Amino acid sequence: MASSGKRELLVLYGSQTGTAQDVAERIELLVLYGSQTGTAQDVAERIEREGRRRRFHVQIYALDEYDKSGLINTPVCVFVCATTGQGDPPDNMKQFWRFLLRRNLPADSLLHLQTAVVGLGDSSYLKFNFIAKKLYRRLGQLGASFLLPPVYGDDQHDLGPDAVIDPWLVDLWTKLDTLYPLPPGLSVLPYKERLPSRFNINAYSAPVSNTALKPPSQAMPALLLDNSRLTPSSHFQDVRLITLEGSFPHYSPGDVLMIVPENTSESVERFLQVTEMTHLADLSLNITSNEEGISVPQRLSSPCILRTLLRCYWDIQSVPRRSFFEILSWFAVNELEREKLEEFVTPEGQEELYSYCNRPRRTIIEVLNDFPLTATKIPVSYLLDLLPVLQPRAFSIASSATTNPQHVQILVAVVEYKTKLFHPRKWKLSFITTIDLFMLIK
Repeated sequence: MASSGKRELLVLYGSQTGTAQDVAERIELLVLYGSQTGTAQDVAERIEREGRRRRFHVQIYALDEYDKSGLINTPVCVFVCATTGQGDPPDNMKQFWRFLLRRNLPADSLLHLQTAVVGLGDSSYLKFNFIAKKLYRRLGQLGASFLLPPVYGDDQHDLGPDAVIDPWLVDLWTKLDTLYPLPPGLSVLPYKERLPSRFNINAYSAPVSNTALKPPSQAMPALLLDNSRLTPSSHFQDVRLITLEGSFPHYSPGDVLMIVPENTSESVERFLQVTEMTHLADLSLNITSNEEGISVPQRLSSPCILRTLLRCYWDIQSVPRRSFFEILSWFAVNELEREKLEEFVTPEGQEELYSYCNRPRRTIIEVLNDFPLTATKIPVSYLLDLLPVLQPRAFSIASSATTNPQHVQILVAVVEYKTKLFHPRKWKLSFITTIDLFMLIK
C-alpha cells in the first residue's frame, strides 16, 4: 500500500487510530449520494474530484448502488442527499434509507465511522432539507461521529446551494488533511491540472447491430396513441391531452408518470459541429471504466454510437452547472477562454456565472458556441465526465386504470418563452411515436 502513495477516501452520495502516516496510507474516502435531478450527484462528483487531487483513493456511488455491508468497515464517508417532493428521499436512495431505519440495527453499528452530511433542498418548501436532517440524526443514533456540522444548500439562494457548500468544503478538506496528512513526498495536484477521465471510450468502425440504448431501470416502452390540443388555437396556452398505450402497473389519477425525453436531431448536429466530432458520430463506441470503484452506467454497458448518446442519453440542452465549466477549462488552449472559464469556477465569479448562464437559461450547446476554441479540444473520452444525463420529466396522470388499464393519459401545458439567445429550446417529447417511460406511484 505504501508504494501507491495514495490516501484512500470513500465518498458516498445519497474515517481511525494509528500513526498519521499509517492512516494516511490506508484511509478510504467514500462518497455516497441520493439525487433526483442530478444536483446532489454533481456535488458528490465535485467532492470526488477534489479528493483525487488531494491524493485520496475515492469511491463514489449512488446510495442504492452501494453494498450497505461495506459501511461496517468504512472509516470516512461523505453523504450528499437531496430532498424531493414533500420531504421524500430521492429514488436512488430509498432502499438505503429503508435499511438505515431498521429498528434492529445496533446503536453502535457505525461507531467506527467518521462522516459528514451535505443536504440540498429548497427553502420555499415546508420540509426544507428534510431528508438530510433525518439522515444526520439517524447516523448519530447509530454511533457515527461527525467531521463537521451538516450543511444545507438552498436552491432559493441567489447563488444557489454553492453559497453555503463552498465554505463548508474548505473546512472539510482542512479537517481531513489534519486527520490524515499526505504521505511524505506527495503534494496536492494543482487545480488547473487535468484529472484523468473516469472512463475510456474507444471508437471503431465495426457496425452496431442495435443502435438503441438500454432503457433506464424500471422503464417500459409505450406507444403514443394521440396528442390532441384541448385549448382553442386563439387561446394563449397550448394544453395537450396525450394518450399512451402500454403494459402499465396499477395506477390512480394523480399518480406520477416519468417520461424520458430526447434531444432534437438539430441539437445533436449543432453539438457535433461545434465540437468537431461529426466524423465520430456514427462509429461504434466501447466504454470501459478507468477507475476502481466506478462502474460503467448500466445503459452504456453494450456498444453504442455517439449520435444515439447525444440524442437519448446526455442532456446537451440543459443549463450547465458549475462543474461543467471546471472540466471544460481543462481543455482550453486559448488564454482568454481559459481565464473566463476558470473565473466562472471561483467563488468570486459566481455572480457573473449566474448572469451569463443561469439568468438567460443558456444551454450547454450555446456555451460551447461561446467558447469555440475550447469546444474543439474536448476529448471524446471526457464526455461522460462533462455532460449531464437526461433526467425523466414528471407528469401527473389524468386518467383512471379502471376505464382502460392499458392506457394512460396526461395533460401537458406547452411552455414557450423568449430569451435574448437565438435558438428556441425544444425536446423531442411531443412529436415522437414511441417513448421510454416508467411509473412512480406517489
